[in-house]
Amino acid sequence: MRGMGNAAPTSKQGPGVHCVAVIGGATAGAEVASRLADRGITVFVFEQNRRPYGKIEDGLPRWHVALRQKEYRTIDEKLSRPGVHFVPDTKVGRDVGFSELVNDWGFSAVVLANGAWRDRPLPIDGADAYVGKGLVYQNPFVIAFNHAERRDLPDAHYEVKDGAIIVGGGLASIDVAKIHTLELTIRKLRERGIETDVEELEIKGIPKILEKHGLAWEDLGIRGATIYYRRRVEDMPLMSAPDDADEARIAKVEAGRKRMLEKSTGKYLFEVVPLAAPDALIVENGQLVGLRFRRTKIENGRVVMTDETFEARGPSIISSIGSIPEPIEGIAMRGELFDFKDWDIGRLEGFPTVFSVGNVVTGKGNVVASRKHATQVSEEAIEAYLGIGEESERAAVVDVPNPATDRAAKTAAQILATLGSAEAPTSAQIDALRERVAARQRAVGYDDFKSWMEKVGEPC
Repeated sequence: MRGMGNAAPTSKQGPGVHCVAVIGGATAGAEVASRLADRGITVFVFEQNRRPYGKIEDGLPRWHVALRQKEYRTIDEKLSRPGVHFVPDTKVGRDVGFSELVNDWGFSAVVLANGAWRDRPLPIDGADAYVGKGLVYQNPFVIAFNHAERRDLPDAHYEVKDGAIIVGGGLASIDVAKIHTLELTIRKLRERGIETDVEELEIKGIPKILEKHGLAWEDLGIRGATIYYRRRVEDMPLMSAPDDADEARIAKVEAGRKRMLEKSTGKYLFEVVPLAAPDALIVENGQLVGLRFRRTKIENGRVVMTDETFEARGPSIISSIGSIPEPIEGIAMRGELFDFKDWDIGRLEGFPTVFSVGNVVTGKGNVVASRKHATQVSEEAIEAYLGIGEESERAAVVDVPNPATDRAAKTAAQILATLGSAEAPTSAQIDALRERVAARQRAVGYDDFKSWMEKVGEPC
C-alpha cells in the first residue's frame, strides 16, 4: 500500500494552534497541506473525489505510468503526515457550502486548490445542445479513457471514431489525438491477429510497430484524427518563452514548438490544420456532423478572422480548448475564472482568510501546464511528456522541478505570515471544528488514510 494512515481528528487540542482547510488534495493541495503541517498547523484536506490524485489520475493519459506512480507516491506521503487530516468524497458547493466553510466552521484560513475541471465551452452558440449528439468534451473523454480498463466508473464512456475532429491546440488536444490514433491502430492490428497495447505503441510509435509487422499506415485504412488550431503551428503552447525573451529567443522557442509537433505527428500519425477557428455547426437529423471553420491570420500576435471559410465533417467533434475552474456559489467570477484581487496567491475580495494555488488560479487543467506555474519546464521534459524524446529519457518529466510546488510553498509562507498575527482559536472552537470534520468523515465512511485507500482501491 502506498500511503500510511492518519487517524480521524478525535483528540482534544489546546489553544494556540491554528486550523486550516485545504480544498483539493492533488499536487498543489497536498504540498500546501504538508508545508503547513510541518510548521505546526492542523490541516484538513477536503477532496471532491474518493482518491486525492486529481488530474494525475483523471487527466494524465494512462500511458504515463512512471509519472503517475511517482506523483501518487508523493501525494500519499504528504497527506499521510502528522497534522494532515483527509476528508474524501466532499465537494465544496455540493456537500459543504463555501461561505459556511470559511465563516462558520472556525478555520483560521482556507486554501482553494481544487483545480480546473470544467471544459471551456466550444465558442459557437448552441453547441452544447449537441453534447452526446456528436460533440464530446475533453475532460470526460480522457477520464473515461483512463478508467476504461478498470471499469470503476460505470457512467463514464468514451468512443474512438475514425476521422474525429479535435478543436484545440495545446498538450491536452495532442493527448486526445493520440488516444484516437493509438486505439484505432490497436483495433486494426487485432483484426490481423496482431496484439499490442497503448503503452507499447506510445513508447515505440505507430510507424515502428507497423514496420515490425511489415505494414504501413496506409495498409490499415485509418483516416486518423485532425486537430484544428486557430493560430500558427509555431504558436502552439508546447513550450513557453520567458517574459523578457528577445526576438532571437522567441524565434528559437517557435522553432522548438514546430519541431516538437512534427515529431508528434510523425510518431502518432494525427494531423494539424492551423489558422482555423470554429465558426458554425453543421447539423443533420439532430446530430452534429461537422463544423464550419473560418480561416485566420496572425497580426501583431492577435488572431484575426478572414472572410474565407471551409467545412470539415467527422463522426465526432472533440472540444479541447482548455479547462477552467468550476463555479462555486459564494465566489464572484471574472469571466471564466474566479475574481481574484491578488492573482499571485489567489486572494478573493471579501474573504481575507482565503488563499488559492494551482490551476484554480491559472485556469489551466493540464498537468504539465501546472508544473510551469512559477518557472519554465525544460524542452526535454515536454518532449518526454509528448513521448517524442529518446526512450531512455522518457522518465525525465518525472524528475523536473515542479513549479506548482514552488507556488504552493509561496502560498504556505503567506498563510503562515498571516496566521502569525491572527488570534488563535480557543480549545472549545477547535473541538467544535474537529467534531464537524469527524462527522463528515463518518458520513463518507472514512476512518484513516491507509484503510480508506485500501477500501477505495489503487488508482487507475
